[in-house]
Amino acid sequence: MQIIVTGSIAYDYLMSFPGSFSEHLLEGHLDRVSLSFLVDSMDKRRGGCAPNIAYTLALLGERPRLMGTAGQDFDEYRAWLEAAGVDTSLVRQVTGKFTASFFCSTDKDGNQIASFYTGAMAHAGELSFRAAGPCDLAIVSPNDPGAMVQYAAECRTLGIPYIFDPSQQVARLNGEELRAGVAGAEILICNDYEFALIREKTGMNEADMLAHARALVVTRGERGSSILRPSGTIDIPAVPPRQIVDPTGVGDAFRGGFMKGLATGAGLEVCGRLGSVAAAYALEHLGGSSHAYTIEEFLQRYAETFGEEPY
Repeated sequence: MQIIVTGSIAYDYLMSFPGSFSEHLLEGHLDRVSLSFLVDSMDKRRGGCAPNIAYTLALLGERPRLMGTAGQDFDEYRAWLEAAGVDTSLVRQVTGKFTASFFCSTDKDGNQIASFYTGAMAHAGELSFRAAGPCDLAIVSPNDPGAMVQYAAECRTLGIPYIFDPSQQVARLNGEELRAGVAGAEILICNDYEFALIREKTGMNEADMLAHARALVVTRGERGSSILRPSGTIDIPAVPPRQIVDPTGVGDAFRGGFMKGLATGAGLEVCGRLGSVAAAYALEHLGGSSHAYTIEEFLQRYAETFGEEPY
């Protein structure tokens, strides 16, 4: 299957705070917060929503095409992605700009405070599905907001089935933009908090969304995920992690596993389960693409968890 993955391409700067952020947020003073957290460690990792999703798809035997903009510092990252099985021919490097950067601190409870530098990502709107070649399935994941709106519109016009994944950009997209993205999508995917924001900003309830989309996929962290369809809801449990190291990129891995299921023609429940297994692997490692597994290892873990083979 020809899969195009769009979204941010970034470097992640991951820091660990040994305390709890909530202990330093004082009620009655939230209108003038001024805090600095002394972290114990910092790691620079390859990141960005799109490469993380594409990496999981590559681990599972697909060769997704990554479409996005990166900076003059992307050469090493490009070589690594190609070696991992990701086609980077649709990635444009922008001269004079650095690749987008994600600065994230995680406390001992798994809460995160993050900042994102746009960098070359601001040029994502200069790319187009019209020039991308054949595509059977696409995902519009967090990126430059204008580019996300453009990509969704192009997919609708060209008849490309797409997953709409506004995630971190829900706050930046307005109600009209979110409605258009949902209405034309094959599937909407987001976490439970983002889902509540989407409903509030669009004025659409679940029935309104399902009048257009095939399904709504709502992730719920350690409580797994739910797949909402016109015929009912499927609840997917989280796969127990062998260790919990870092939540960064877990949602992206879920999306990659889910898309692998779609690529094989699997039912939505199996897609959700594949996403859950992929998410567990990411949670067990630092960063969104530092883990690895063979397809055989992945399928064995799926069978051990769910009692049957996925396909």
